[in-house]
Amino acid sequence: MKVSYRANRLAGEIQRVVTDLLQTGLKDPRINRLTSITAVDVSKDRRYAKIYVSVLGSEDEQQKTLEGLQSASGFIRSELGKQIRLRYHPEILFVLDKSIQQSFKIDKMLRDLLPEENGRTDG
Repeated sequence: MKVSYRANRLAGEIQRVVTDLLQTGLKDPRINRLTSITAVDVSKDRRYAKIYVSVLGSEDEQQKTLEGLQSASGFIRSELGKQIRLRYHPEILFVLDKSIQQSFKIDKMLRDLLPEENGRTDG
């Protein structure tokens, strides 16, 4: 599926604005400070934006952060409207991106394997 140049540009702008809001504009205590935007997918008609969020913390902290972001989506959408000139401002959906946690888990598993191999003697 080919994504238009405009949709890609809009995705980049949305990612920039929401990242700035995470650092400065959102005061919801449910939102974990170790939250980052990993990607943004904008629909072809640019009416919907799926924002992938990575949260370092427990499952409970991740869920609370998603709830906080969802409840702030109206504010985020209005801020997008102020900072990005568009005819329609996309509906926002936040999705938990677990790829960073998966990479940490794989890295730990690999590190756990290394000491065993170093201590092993063949022969």
